[in-house]
This record gives sequence, structure tokens and C-alpha cells, in this order.
Amino acid sequence: MPMTERHPLDDIDLKILAELQRDGRIRNNELAERVGLSEPPCRRRVRVLRERGYVSAIRATLDETLLGYDVISFVLIQLQSQAQAPLQAFEKSIAAVPLVLQSWRISGDADYLLKCVARNVEGMHQQLLQFSAMPEVRNIRTFPVLGVAKDAPLPISSDPSASGPE
Repeated sequence: MPMTERHPLDDIDLKILAELQRDGRIRNNELAERVGLSEPPCRRRVRVLRERGYVSAIRATLDETLLGYDVISFVLIQLQSQAQAPLQAFEKSIAAVPLVLQSWRISGDADYLLKCVARNVEGMHQQLLQFSAMPEVRNIRTFPVLGVAKDAPLPISSDPSASGPE
């Protein structure tokens, strides 16, 4: 559920969000202890944070390479037109491609940035052929990933001017 309005968060809400981001499987009793609450109010706050959209999902982060996806790439897609119909058609097409893990609509030289996985270079090549066959696509630029330099959670702080975690 997308959040339509922002609700003020207090220090405890921010601590809860930071803890859930570190470990989404944390038990309520441990979470309550870490943020300085008893269990019932902690459970209520987590429920409200989810209802308001601050917590959009809790899921495991899997290692792509251990699961046989040896090629990770970022793909920039430029469409023939930025009119609503081609954007919607492209988004519908991409939603049907299971190895496109994430898709962002962006501004600049490209219209979309995709995060893709493939079992090997030939699999990546087949993805690119699939993208180029989409009638809305004008240009494709691919950036195979050589390694991850940083993969950090969102910094959560009660100080709006802070640039990092507490």
C-alpha cells in the first residue's frame, strides 16, 4: 500500500525501523527490549508502521551467485517515446520477465534502469535480445556487475540533518 501522507515518527518508531531493517525476523520480545518498550505497545507500533507503509516488505536477501545466477547486470533502457502508453506497455512487458529483479523509471539519457540476473553470459545475451524485441525500446546499454562495493540499509536517525545511522 503506497503511503499517501507522512505521519510524524518519534525516536522509538525510528529505532523500530532501524532494528527491523537489520533483522526482519527479530522476535517482538527482543525488538521491544532493544527499543525500550514492553511487548504489546511494540507490536502495535510495528503494525501501525506497516499499515502506514513505512515497512513495505520483510523478506530474505538471497545470494544470487550461490543460487546459480552468475551474471548480475544493470541495464539502461531508452524508449522510443515517453508518452504514457509506451511507458505502460514497457512496464507490463518487463513485469513478465522473471529475471528482471528491479525496474526503476528514471530521468536523463535513459527511461528505465533494470537490475537483472542470468545464469551465464549467454543468458544475459538472451535477455538483451528479449528487451530489443520490445517495440517500445529504442536503445539498450548494459553494465555487467564485477562486484558489490557497498550494499547498506537506509540510514535511520531521529536527527533530520544526520547523514548516517545513529
